[in-house]
Amino acid sequence: MKITDALPHTVAGRHVGGQLIRAGTSSASNYEEACGAESRSDFAHKMSIVLKELKESRFWLKLIRRTRMLTPQYTDPIINECEQLCAIVAKSIITAKKRRISGLSVLSKNVLLLI
Repeated sequence: MKITDALPHTVAGRHVGGQLIRAGTSSASNYEEACGAESRSDFAHKMSIVLKELKESRFWLKLIRRTRMLTPQYTDPIINECEQLCAIVAKSIITAKKRRISGLSVLSKNVLLLI
């Protein structure tokens, strides 16, 4: 949130800052929701929302850098951190989906054995 306070107090600065706050806080709150997921499928779905919000945050951060609202020295470390979070969340989604699929294949084999 500190980055939004550093943005220029212009119409564009306020708009971009508001969008960045919404996307950034949404990714955090959706992550909390994912932590309380009721199933792997629910977890993967909620983490997909987190990833979408992180990507939107990355977009706004890159726009801030591209339009020179703030210097690259200020924005680049935050963009880098956002990209790392995107990679971590994406990998978590892949892992959750793989485990769900492998769990289903084990279940399918057990069902076939029962038949």
